[in-house]
Amino acid sequence: MAEIRDIEVVVFDVLGTLVDELSGLRAAIRDAVPASDDASLDELLILWQRHVELEQQHIAQGHRPYANTEIIDAEAAQRVADHAGLANPAAIARLATAGQRLPPWADSVAGLERLAQQFPVLGLSNASRTALLRLNAHAGLRWHQALSSEAVLAYKPTPEVYQLAIDTAGCSPERVLMVAAHAWDLRGAQARGMRTAYVQRPVGDPPTSSDVFDGRFNGLDELVTAVTAR
Repeated sequence: MAEIRDIEVVVFDVLGTLVDELSGLRAAIRDAVPASDDASLDELLILWQRHVELEQQHIAQGHRPYANTEIIDAEAAQRVADHAGLANPAAIARLATAGQRLPPWADSVAGLERLAQQFPVLGLSNASRTALLRLNAHAGLRWHQALSSEAVLAYKPTPEVYQLAIDTAGCSPERVLMVAAHAWDLRGAQARGMRTAYVQRPVGDPPTSSDVFDGRFNGLDELVTAVTAR
């Protein structure tokens, strides 16, 4: 396993990388629509995901003014509710905040703690400021600082989001390591000059044969060992 040298700050993607977004959303949809079978739940989850992805793309392309994830998640929850025939306002409102109650992967909390003993550690997420605050508290994620892309009114992989992390780190981008379970996210960071590390998760966007990252790891324990090796 290769070591990653000359790093001053480590930046983590959150959704999918440190928390299990899909299982958290699926559980919230099941709570809201308990009569749904597995196939129906999968259909509703896909409906949610497609709405979020499409709206973020519209914002990135300038076809829609910036709206944070609380707004887009509320829209997704309403789409799910309409499709499932859910009319309970309280249940729909709770479903809209499902992204604030996502479970961490088994190695996330301990891995962050180990890494934070040697490096400043930042979170960099598309989640809104409020959603990120509540998500971190729910999952037990401890940061030196958590950054929301809401600060620059954009979504990853827009370059301004990665520049936010670089500016906060206060050092040259080649001394900032971006960690994610999504190759598209790492490509965006790489384009701004950041170092990159892919962490494999059961869901995510794996690298292609043409991707060249500083490291590829099976989990957070492997990553932390590689970064902290002296």
